[in-house]
Amino acid sequence: MRLPNRYRRLDGLVLGVATAIVVFAAAAAKAEPGPFAALAGSWSGGGEVNMSDGSVDRLRCKATYSVGGGGATATLNLRCASDSYNFDLTGNVRSQGGTVSGTWTEATRGIGGTVSGTAAPNGISLQVIGPTFAAGLALSVNGSKQAISISAPASEIRSASISLTKS
Repeated sequence: MRLPNRYRRLDGLVLGVATAIVVFAAAAAKAEPGPFAALAGSWSGGGEVNMSDGSVDRLRCKATYSVGGGGATATLNLRCASDSYNFDLTGNVRSQGGTVSGTWTEATRGIGGTVSGTAAPNGISLQVIGPTFAAGLALSVNGSKQAISISAPASEIRSASISLTKS
């Protein structure tokens, strides 16, 4: 049985609307936030830094992240201090397809360099390289808790562990 023209047009309209809904839903499902989205805002906490001379200092830290591009870009400022040591780190990073790249500076020592690594939903793993400094940095966020681990075996700082809570 052949349908009248008005019903065939209605069938075409329904099919077109259904197709548009499916395409829109698939696009929305793929539009996940970038890896830096959970970092946005202010954080504070502390940890410890292990120095090359074997000493260990307790740290007090504050971090601020400005996140853009749907979580694909971030500007970081991390300041930590102990009774005998401090650092003021600024970084600008971008993630594309899970690959992270960017730059960093450390104001108290006047050094800087490049950042490269990977970002996944469960954490960020970076290599921080400068003319006189190289370190590995791992960062993870779980709700309002952030953990940062730094390993720099060939520098004044051997390692650092920092735990932050979102303010």
